[in-house]
Amino acid sequence: MITVLLIFFPLVAGLLLLFVKGPQVKNIALGSSILELTIAGFALIKFHRDATTQFEWNCNWIQSLGIHFHVGIDGISMLLVLLTTFLVPLIILTSFKNDYKNPSAFYALILIMQMALVGVFVSLDGFLFYVFWELALIPIYFICLLWGGADRARITFKFFVYTLAGSLFMLGGLIYLYLHTPGGEHSFDIAALYAAGQKMDVTHQGYVFWAMFIAFAVKMPIFPFHTWQPDTYTTAPTQGTMMLSGIMLKMGTFGVIRWLLPLAPLGVEHYGRVAIGLAVFGIVYASCIAIAQKDFKRLIAYSSIAHVGLIAAGILSMNTQGVQGAMIQMLSHGVNVVGLFFIVDIIQRRTNTREIESLGGIRNVNPQFAVLFLIILLGSVALPLTNGFVGEFLLLNGVYQFSAGMAAFAGLSVILGAVYMLRSYQSIMLGETNSITASFAPLETSEKAVLIIVCAAIIAFGVFPKPLTDIVAPSVDQLVAGLRVALGR
Repeated sequence: MITVLLIFFPLVAGLLLLFVKGPQVKNIALGSSILELTIAGFALIKFHRDATTQFEWNCNWIQSLGIHFHVGIDGISMLLVLLTTFLVPLIILTSFKNDYKNPSAFYALILIMQMALVGVFVSLDGFLFYVFWELALIPIYFICLLWGGADRARITFKFFVYTLAGSLFMLGGLIYLYLHTPGGEHSFDIAALYAAGQKMDVTHQGYVFWAMFIAFAVKMPIFPFHTWQPDTYTTAPTQGTMMLSGIMLKMGTFGVIRWLLPLAPLGVEHYGRVAIGLAVFGIVYASCIAIAQKDFKRLIAYSSIAHVGLIAAGILSMNTQGVQGAMIQMLSHGVNVVGLFFIVDIIQRRTNTREIESLGGIRNVNPQFAVLFLIILLGSVALPLTNGFVGEFLLLNGVYQFSAGMAAFAGLSVILGAVYMLRSYQSIMLGETNSITASFAPLETSEKAVLIIVCAAIIAFGVFPKPLTDIVAPSVDQLVAGLRVALGR
């Protein structure tokens, strides 16, 4: 029942928010998201650190087609539910100094999107998973379209077409598996789909692999399915960009772990090298483009492609270190990228520019902001004792077990990431102030709260990651063991 509550509470809160007017909208939205976090915290307290699926709810939905409203939480989904419920209150809090036209609709869409995201992470029925996957696209489309920047109509339409087209590939793959489910009646249940996929030969699993991989690759995104991302991240309002980068792209990486690997293990083994090659090429490609960027928000957008490329490579290596590193890095990247985009928002609201070369010397007038910015930046470049280091180390280890050559190129992300992030910090924060930055205003209370919480998470999970690994390790071990059995290893 707690899983159902996690799904539908933000939906109900979002719909009720549409009828609220006035300045209290922000506070009600924040309170609702904190209550959702409290529910997730209660689920975590009750959660047993093992590989079982807990808090299950399974009832008939469309019985004639074998479709069930089947949801539940294991260690893999628990980590992403916690990420979603932790980040949404922070994202809402970052907006407290912004004035939006029709704020009721804006905050309602954020909460409704949270509902769909949680639904994706807890679905145990293929059709239900697809429904929540598509539902998550609708709120973010309107957030970007209605509150985005210049040329938002064209850019948002491109984003919508890309992601919708990718989703249709996934639907085709799920229907193909559904038609091959064993037994007298077809079913979209996750166990039935797993059995159907693993009974196929490598050729047919290859069809499933590419159908599912393309859908997930567009959502993440990885090269060459990434072209919608930089423009969308740059044009979207800051809170929309945070939802996209902090949580929504994790739908793709989660989909590879929960659905692609168990559905088509032979297909992953046969075609995985091509997919990992695309991911690794995207790491270097995006990092090099990030180095050349002059717009700080766009730079972070390209850095996100590099980070998610490494996550995808680690997952597709199909070993314990790669998958576990991906889970930890998904959480770390979500926290870090929300912090970085908030840094961009703070700078832009005070200086009316995101051009790196136009800034400088902010540390001289706001040293507190400089320190908080530096901590978030160091987490992003995976400095030891920050959250980014734990996942990145495991990911590189996992890719190395798959291929030392691939790992060598993937490891360039560490060097190139340090180049573009540290150079940006130097240009923005250090040196002498100029006419744009000389009057950089002190941080507001809400801004300090968000940055301090993000920095605390970066340090806490970097120094002591065991609570996270304890949640996810049993489920990852079970997944990898099942893949080895399916592959006959």
